[in-house]
Amino acid sequence: MVKYVLASGSPRRRELLEQLGLEFEIAVASGEEVIKGTQPADIVRELSRQKADEAAERFSDAYKNDTCVIIGADTIVAFENEIMGKPRDVEDAVRMLTKLAGNVHQVYTGVTLVILENGARRYVTFYEKTDVSMYPMTQEQLRAYVATGEPMDKAGAYAIQGKCAAFIKSINGEYNNVVGLPVARLVQELLALGFGRNGGLV
Repeated sequence: MVKYVLASGSPRRRELLEQLGLEFEIAVASGEEVIKGTQPADIVRELSRQKADEAAERFSDAYKNDTCVIIGADTIVAFENEIMGKPRDVEDAVRMLTKLAGNVHQVYTGVTLVILENGARRYVTFYEKTDVSMYPMTQEQLRAYVATGEPMDKAGAYAIQGKCAAFIKSINGEYNNVVGLPVARLVQELLALGFGRNGGLV
């Protein structure tokens, strides 16, 4: 039987996997993130692998007699060569949203699958990019949104599935990628690896 582990404490990623009907454990990565790349696609792939690797170290012994698929993911927002992670504080959130409002930005999510099987590890790493167009926001609207607290733990200081939906003009790419996990691409990758057909995936 295949075991699945989500190497993330994100409630959004957990909900997205639950929507697929997948049964999984959660292993929150606690190690320090080390960024060597400079391009958004490279950074998210790098960080997703670090998270998945950390979980793999913890679960390699527990699942030595089973097949285990560990899912690591990382999401960033990029606008005009600036990489936007989670805001440091309220003013940082305001700064980010001031730049994003009325413009088009990119959301990158990198995903690494570590397959533990027969004492060996296999890796599959990929990323998805979604273009997001936002309507203009007044400073009053922007600060009122930040005051809700919703942006404070989100890359780019907004949640497309939350109150900021009122300012999303359009997207080009997978919607769930902006939420934090490109589930459609994930399913295709798992199926290509031979997993999921009898494991709760569509």
